[in-house]
Amino acid sequence: MQAITIASRNHTWRRTKLLPTILSVIAGSADVTSFLGLGLFNAHITGNLVILAAHLVARGSADLALIISVPIFILVLGLMRLLVAGLEALDFNSLRPLLYLQFLLLSVSYVLCIWSGHPLNPDDPAMLFAGQLGVAAMAVQTALVQLSLPGVPSTAVMTTNITRFIMDIGEISLGHDPDTMAEARRRAKHTWPVIVGFIGGASLGAACFAGMGLESLRFPAGIRARFKAGQHLNLILDNGERRDFSMANPPPEISGSWRHVPVVPVAQSCQASASILRI
Repeated sequence: MQAITIASRNHTWRRTKLLPTILSVIAGSADVTSFLGLGLFNAHITGNLVILAAHLVARGSADLALIISVPIFILVLGLMRLLVAGLEALDFNSLRPLLYLQFLLLSVSYVLCIWSGHPLNPDDPAMLFAGQLGVAAMAVQTALVQLSLPGVPSTAVMTTNITRFIMDIGEISLGHDPDTMAEARRRAKHTWPVIVGFIGGASLGAACFAGMGLESLRFPAGIRARFKAGQHLNLILDNGERRDFSMANPPPEISGSWRHVPVVPVAQSCQASASILRI
């Protein structure tokens, strides 16, 4: 009986040991996908703050999704702390409920994105809701790492992880105190899988995003336009105003795009270059 209990504990420990790497893959993939599709980071709240500040300074306005993403993230963190406190009061482990909650939030966000069709419109209320669900899911993940996996490196903040890893490598190579070197070795052993997992997740997210036919979210310079006649393209001008044009691509030999441009003052964007296009 004792042997069975020890084996069960070892199996649980191995699964928990792999969990930070799995979570970092999820964070990297979610971050890239949400940025390419919805214009905000799910897991990188610092990135949202930077984009928000840049939009406010350059355009005098910012998308609602960016504005509310920061308070949503903070609110969910606070709610998770209250939830974990309640679970602890009931002597209940918080890890599994938080993982289920994160899975639920990400699943609903994904279903909303699929249901809305392509190309995605970040201004669509459903897409706004889907983006904030993704932010909430990543807030849950950040909270569970802090509260349910103490001592585990962050699965979403790679700046801190990479800095800590490089410092630990330096300590291992150049240090003199055996205890400090042993601690640095232990940290580095747990940090590098999270870094690799996040990079792998980001790469996987970008590859899946491109492979699922969402090229219409970008208009890369030098790449043949694949728009169908009648599809609409939304231009964002320097002053933040939007102009909507229907596409009129003729035969395949045209590598750019032709647009239906009305000859009225509102069509001031007809000279805009493809480099400023955002869907």
